[in-house]
Amino acid sequence: MEDQNSNGNNNDLSPDEEQKIRQAFQEKDWNEIKSNDSWAIFKIMGEFVSGFEKLSSIGPCVSIFGSARTPPENKYYKMAEEIASSLVEQGYGIISGGGPGIMEAANKGAKKAGGKSVGLNIILPHEQSNNIYIDHDKLITFDYFFVRKVMFVRYSQGFIGMPGGFGTLDEIFEAITLIQTKKIGRFPIVLVGKEFWGGMVHWLREVVFKVEKNVNEDDFDLFHIVDDPQDAVDIIDDFYTKFLLSPNFEF
Repeated sequence: MEDQNSNGNNNDLSPDEEQKIRQAFQEKDWNEIKSNDSWAIFKIMGEFVSGFEKLSSIGPCVSIFGSARTPPENKYYKMAEEIASSLVEQGYGIISGGGPGIMEAANKGAKKAGGKSVGLNIILPHEQSNNIYIDHDKLITFDYFFVRKVMFVRYSQGFIGMPGGFGTLDEIFEAITLIQTKKIGRFPIVLVGKEFWGGMVHWLREVVFKVEKNVNEDDFDLFHIVDDPQDAVDIIDDFYTKFLLSPNFEF
């Protein structure tokens, strides 16, 4: 049998990662469990309270998701900035993940157009620090991804998905799932970049839907794919102009 260490799987772990894995297997007594969990509960509650207090009166906003690694010269950075500015001109505020890349572009576009610029930052061991285009009173930093995602959903009236990695996919599918399961209203979701998103949607149609029957055909109506920034803005604005829906504050 091949030694697992020989293929590099275990050698890729940092000392900190190894320690976390070892701790997961350590037995803990009840007092230790109760103490750790109690403090975690208070910390989670604190993040929810802080988010609710700062965001409860921001008005209609659109969340823009995308990669932290996208440089300013990238076409999608420029498109995100343009989309954010145009949405602000239509009366929406902008919510981003608060970091660099596409998130920075979204906040920059909102700031440039004189609109509300919200940043929901997350503490990570690398890559994430808040950008300079967030309103000083609308920057919130989280430890917990799930609390942060609640804030995105609770205070957004639409979602724009720019190209990104695992985090972007997580955020987009969170919104789609909540709409699909009718946990929130059917707010517009727009994916920007047919070249980027097309392969994923093809797989969803051909494998997830047609072969495995794991979604319904009308689930594909829950989102739109566009290439033109103005089309993304129009989809969101037309949705609210047509239905005259109120902000998503009844979560």
